Amino acid sequence: MIFRFLFRYLALLIFSVLFLFITKASAVIIPYGKSGKIVYNLKTGTFNVSESAKQLLLKGFSQAEYQKKLFSSKDYKNITYSKKVIHDRFGNGLKHIFLLKQPGLPAMQQVFYTYNGKNYFIINLVLVGTDLSINRIVPLNGNLINQEYADVPTSLFVPFDNDTFISYHTVPLTVNVNNPSAEVTALYHNQSRKGFVIGSIEHRDWKTGIITAMDVDKKISLQTICGFTDESITRDKMTHGYLKGNSVSSAKVFFGAFDDWRLGMETYAKLNRISEPPIVFKWNNATPVGWNSWGVMQERITLEKARQVVNFFADSLKSFRSGGVAYIDLDSYWDKLLKGGLTGDYAQLKAFADYAKSKGLKPGIYWAPFVDWGFAGGGNRKAEGTDYTFGEMWTKVGAGYHDLDGARALDPTHPGTQQRMASVIKKFKECGFEMIKIDFLGHAAIESAHFFDPKVTTGMQAYKTGMEFLLKQLDGKMMVYAAISPSLASGRYVHVRRIACDAFKSIKDTEYTLNSVSNGWWQTYLYDYIDADHVVFSDQSDGENAARFLSAIVTGTCITGDDFSIYGKWAGTAKRLLNNTEILKVLQDGKAFVPVEGNRGKSASQLFVKQAGNIKYLAIFNYSDATKAFHIDFTGIGLKPTDTYIAENLITRKVESLHHNQTINLGGKDALIFKLPSNPNN
Repeated sequence: MIFRFLFRYLALLIFSVLFLFITKASAVIIPYGKSGKIVYNLKTGTFNVSESAKQLLLKGFSQAEYQKKLFSSKDYKNITYSKKVIHDRFGNGLKHIFLLKQPGLPAMQQVFYTYNGKNYFIINLVLVGTDLSINRIVPLNGNLINQEYADVPTSLFVPFDNDTFISYHTVPLTVNVNNPSAEVTALYHNQSRKGFVIGSIEHRDWKTGIITAMDVDKKISLQTICGFTDESITRDKMTHGYLKGNSVSSAKVFFGAFDDWRLGMETYAKLNRISEPPIVFKWNNATPVGWNSWGVMQERITLEKARQVVNFFADSLKSFRSGGVAYIDLDSYWDKLLKGGLTGDYAQLKAFADYAKSKGLKPGIYWAPFVDWGFAGGGNRKAEGTDYTFGEMWTKVGAGYHDLDGARALDPTHPGTQQRMASVIKKFKECGFEMIKIDFLGHAAIESAHFFDPKVTTGMQAYKTGMEFLLKQLDGKMMVYAAISPSLASGRYVHVRRIACDAFKSIKDTEYTLNSVSNGWWQTYLYDYIDADHVVFSDQSDGENAARFLSAIVTGTCITGDDFSIYGKWAGTAKRLLNNTEILKVLQDGKAFVPVEGNRGKSASQLFVKQAGNIKYLAIFNYSDATKAFHIDFTGIGLKPTDTYIAENLITRKVESLHHNQTINLGGKDALIFKLPSNPNN
C-alpha cells in the first residue's frame, strides 16, 4: 500500500511539473504598469489581460480581411515571440513582437508596446506579404470583463466630426446593445468612475471604429476596426480605401483600465498629441478671444458694419482681451466685400484688416477650401486661380460625388484644388489677416474611388495631403481655427478647434455645446484650445446669457457673435459679462473644465470643475425652465467633505460659505461660477 501510494504521488508530481512546464512554454507573460499583465498563448494566438487579481480582457485576438477572406491570429499554427528595448516619444519600454506564419495567409505581426510606469499598453497589427491590398484590420478583439455587476456600464459614443449637429452620446450597455464609436470609446461605471478607455492614436491612414456590445449572455465584446466607415458617423457612402504594399500596418490602439475614466480620456488625448505632434506653428501667445460674424450678422456683412463692430470692441469692450489681444473674424459672406470674385479686388477686405489693426485688434477671415458651393451650376465652371474646372476637382465617390451640407467635396490631392487654395490664401496674407477659420474639413477626409494622386488611397491620407498643403500656404502667418472638422485627426494642423457644431443664443445651444464638453473636454490636451463657437446674447434673459457665456469659459476660449454694429440689449449684456476681468482670468491657461457627471445621454453634465494653481472653479448649469436644487457633493468635485470654503460667485461678485452637501437653488435657464481658494475656512 505504501509503495502504491508513493508511486501515485510521484506520478502526480511528475505530471504537475510537466503540466506547468508545458503551460509556461506555451504562454508569454508581458507585465505592464504596477500590476498589469498580458498573457499570450502561443498555441492559440489569443491573449488575456489582467491587473492584480482582476481580469480585464479575455480571449483577445487580432483579425484582418485579405482577398475577401476574413482570418485571425487564431488561424495560425506557427507563432514565435521576440522583444526589444525601445526609447521613443512615449518613453522607455519594450516592444513585444509575436510573429505568426501559416501557409496561404500573409505573415502577421501582433505588436505590443509597454512603457515603464505606464498602466496601459499599445497594440498594432502588421501584415506582411507580396502586393497586399487591405482595407480592414482589427488589431484588438476580445471580451471586456465587467468589474461591477450591480451597475450597468456606460459606453461612450464619440463622433468622427462635429458636423450635422451630431452629439456625443452615453449609452447604457445592456443586452443586445451595440455601440459603435469613432476612434475612441470609454466603458465606465458612473458612480465609481472606474472604466476602460480604448482608442486609436494614429489617424494619417485609417478611420478606426471602436465597437462595444453586450450579448444575451451579458458578455461585453470589443472590436477595434481600422477601415471603419458608416455614413451616419464618418459620412462615407462607400467602403474604406485600401492600403497597399508588401507590409500593411493598422493604427496603433491604446488600451487602459482606470480608477477614473476621465483620467483615462485625458491620458489618451495626450498620447495622441505625442503620437502625431503638431506641424502647425507653435502657439506661444495668449488664449484667443474675439468676435465672429456668423453669430448674427451672417450675410449682412458690409465694410461699414464690420468697422462698427471694431469700434464697439475698441470703445465698449476694452477689457475683453487676452494677453491684450482680441480677434475680429469675418465669417462666410465676406466675399460680398470683393469685386470680381475670389481672384478679383480685395481692397475692401484689406481696408477692414487695416482698420482693425489701427484699433489694436487682430483681423480674421474664413474659408472652406475643400468644398464647391456652386456645384449645382455644373462641372464646367473654371475654378478660381487655376486652369481646371470644378468637375475635374470633385471627389469621385463610386459613380457619383460626395455632397453634404449643400457643398460638394473637392479632391485635396488635385492640383486644381491646391492651386485655388494657394491663390486665395495669398490674397488673405496680402490683406494682412492674422487668423483664419477653416470649415467643412470633413469633406477632405471622405473615402473616394480614386484620388488624383495615385499614392493616396484612403480618406485620411487625402486629409493629410490637403491640410499639409494648406499649412504651407499659410506659412505661419495666421492663427488656425478649425470649425467642422475630424475630431482627432485635426490636432496636427490647427491651434483651435470648435468642440461642437453651430451654437447661438438659447439654453438648448448651451446644453448642446456642453454635451460635447462633457464627453470631449479631453481634447483640451490634443489641441492648444477648444472652443464653444460664437456666444450670442441677443435679447435672451440674463440667466440664459450667463449660461451661454459660461459655456465658453468652461470650454476654454470665448468668441462672441452678436451684431455689435447696431445697439440692442445684447450690447449692454456684452459690456457687463465680457468686461468681467475676474471671469476672463479663468481663460488664462486655455484649458477646459472637467465634467463632474457622466452618463447623461445626449444631455450634458450640470457641474464642471477646474483646478488652476491654488484656485478651484466650480460651474453649475440649469438647462431646464424651472428652478433646480443642486446638492454639492464635495467628494465628487475634489474637496474635503469636512471643510467649509469661502466661495465667490463671479457673476454676482457675492461671497458665501460653501460646505459639503449644501443645496444651491439655481433659476431656470441659468448658470453660475464659483471661485474657491485652496485653503478652506473651518
